Amino acid sequence: MNLALKDIRHGLFRFVLTCFGLGLLMTVVLAMIGIYNGLVADALAIVKAPGAHVWVVEAGTKGPFAEASSIPPDARDAVARMPGVASAGALVYLTVETSHAGKALRLYLIGYEVGHPGGPSRIVAGRGISKNHFELVADRKSGLVPGDTVRLGRDRYTVVGLVEEAMNSGGDPAVYVVLADAIALQTALDPSAARVKAARGTSPALEGNVAAVIARLEPGADANLLTSTVRQWKHLQALTQAEQESLLLVSVVDRARRQIGLFLGILLSVSAVVIALIIYTMTMEKLKQIATLKLIGAPDRTILGLIVQQSLILGASGWAIGLGLILLVKDNFPRRVVLEPFNVLVLAGIIAVVCLLSSGLGIRVALKVDPATALGS
Repeated sequence: MNLALKDIRHGLFRFVLTCFGLGLLMTVVLAMIGIYNGLVADALAIVKAPGAHVWVVEAGTKGPFAEASSIPPDARDAVARMPGVASAGALVYLTVETSHAGKALRLYLIGYEVGHPGGPSRIVAGRGISKNHFELVADRKSGLVPGDTVRLGRDRYTVVGLVEEAMNSGGDPAVYVVLADAIALQTALDPSAARVKAARGTSPALEGNVAAVIARLEPGADANLLTSTVRQWKHLQALTQAEQESLLLVSVVDRARRQIGLFLGILLSVSAVVIALIIYTMTMEKLKQIATLKLIGAPDRTILGLIVQQSLILGASGWAIGLGLILLVKDNFPRRVVLEPFNVLVLAGIIAVVCLLSSGLGIRVALKVDPATALGS
């Protein structure tokens, strides 16, 4: 006879409620782990999407993500002619806000040259951009679907395709447009502002630069050699893909990542305390039954097994409920929640260790119980 299971059946409703409460706490812990992973994944999604080996930006900057960068569009031709470069493309990045279906819509706009690196890597619905102007490909999180039209600047753009997991570090969904449209949106002035500049005798036109030029290298080409060569041009700065990713994590999302990591640590500590208190309380409620077991000659290992098995069942049930709940609701979070099997298994291991350590408190109390207690009222 398994005393742990028998005791659980005796107070099944209360035990289920306890497991559900612990499961809700595990849901929050798993959500924070997923948000932490999602923050990093979103930050790296845009920089990984072009499949670049080298990023060329304005000299003296860490652009285009950590700092503003502005270089002439013809820098792409100069980079493309360098030894070892297979292809190159110019890119523009800017944040725009518009409205759609009566709601405000904040988008991270990426301008690229069709036929060059930098465009959407995989279209999951619709098609890619085929016209020279006023078409866009959007991320699913934007809520746009193929056939929708959205106003950007003074023009209306038609959504022709969708991509997935294209977000910036702030969680804004990305949209892709052709480079010429992106430069126009970046440099266009409001009509009234243009009239004011014209009245002052200055040209209303702004210089149409790009934020970065990316290069894909031929097999066997040395990215470090290319970056060192570009840096000798003085007016440009070059970063390898690894340097760009490291810079993005260190300078752009580091504070938010550390804050979420700290909150996650606090949650894990609170979870450990809660589990310990639950197990200790469950043991204290069974002191008379434990005394009875001792009185009839039950060995200490039977009492130890009762407490440890209930602790592990409680932890495993809470972990399973938490995992099930977060898998059901994670797609409804405003930010991407990324749960990896490694994270889930590590949390399971942490819960198992916490349950075993917490059961030690209960075991310590149980082993000190006087069998004569069972004879009291």
